Amino acid sequence: MTKICIADDHPIVREGLKLTISRTTDLSVTSEASNGQEVLEILRKTPIDLLLLDISMPIRTGVDLLKQVRDKWPKLPILILTTYPETQYAARAFKLGASGYLTKESATRELLTAIRTVLAGKRYVSSSFAEQLVDNLENDSEKPLHDKLSNRELEVLCLIAMGKSLTLIAQELFLSVKTVSTYRTRILEKLNIHSNAELIRYAIRTHLTEV
Repeated sequence: MTKICIADDHPIVREGLKLTISRTTDLSVTSEASNGQEVLEILRKTPIDLLLLDISMPIRTGVDLLKQVRDKWPKLPILILTTYPETQYAARAFKLGASGYLTKESATRELLTAIRTVLAGKRYVSSSFAEQLVDNLENDSEKPLHDKLSNRELEVLCLIAMGKSLTLIAQELFLSVKTVSTYRTRILEKLNIHSNAELIRYAIRTHLTEV
């Protein structure tokens, strides 16, 4: 029986994933985590075969956690499951060592396929993202400006584009408001824009957020 750990801070999401997985005979959810610290504690104490990891995690974000887990458990398959569209984080997640990337919107129909793909030692991407990767290779000189951003800067950009205040972002990322403000300043400089309104328009234009 394949042992799976689900790491997501929303109990309803975890229950939905468990329900889908319970319909199989060879997969079993043996552990759950609601924040990044719990993920690390589980991995230290309990052998698992696959980690389903949300990017937006309290205490340690999924981006930070992904690199740490990959460094300590290099052979563990990690399937990213998130609300963020693939255009935001998929490429970065793969560079950090993710085995697959799946949005929660498509999880119902693709979850089991994605799980079996990464367990077989392969990478899982949706067909739409595969096409995007090909397009990017063909138009390498036309990379978007946000490719210049660090992982944390991109995270802050997406949260601002969602309409969240610097204070709320600081709380979600466990950072000071001053630090988040510094990230915002760097983002504006790198994108050559001057206000949150322009930033939101940029995020919509480049499909980093939904209209």
